[in-house]
Amino acid sequence: MARKCVICEKQVSSGNSVSHARNRTRKKIRPNLQMLKIIVKGKISREWVCTRCIRSGKVKKAGARSIKPV
Repeated sequence: MARKCVICEKQVSSGNSVSHARNRTRKKIRPNLQMLKIIVKGKISREWVCTRCIRSGKVKKAGARSIKPV
């Protein structure tokens, strides 16, 4: 599976690198994705999440004390 944010679905986009002489070459613009243990539907899983979603609080991180024993 490709690297893509599971929350906002941000992924690699493409564009042009433009030199001073206006020569254009293709480049990839990659989002800042981090592999995190997060809680999804009550279960812990390791997923790619962008830093924008982490900072804005859209992600519930899974720690040692994040899930209470039943």
